[in-house]
Amino acid sequence: MWRAIIETTLFFSAPFALYALFHLLQMRWPFVAELWTKGVVSTLTVAGLVVAVAGLLLVGLGPRQQGTYVPAHIENGRLVPGRFE
Repeated sequence: MWRAIIETTLFFSAPFALYALFHLLQMRWPFVAELWTKGVVSTLTVAGLVVAVAGLLLVGLGPRQQGTYVPAHIENGRLVPGRFE
């Protein structure tokens, strides 16, 4: 559950981080209020939502394992890792 929340948050915050990195590379301090106008924040928010939804779709529609999952268990005193059969 935490993985899904963290991945989505990282996907959403990526445009904001790239915008701040862009200003850092131009030798500007990125945390000045004049650089974060309503239009910029709105655009970054929409871009973040698009990236987050696209990331969720790509992760959700990616290749899946076929078969049934056999969880990890102990056989003859040894731990056998989980696997798909």
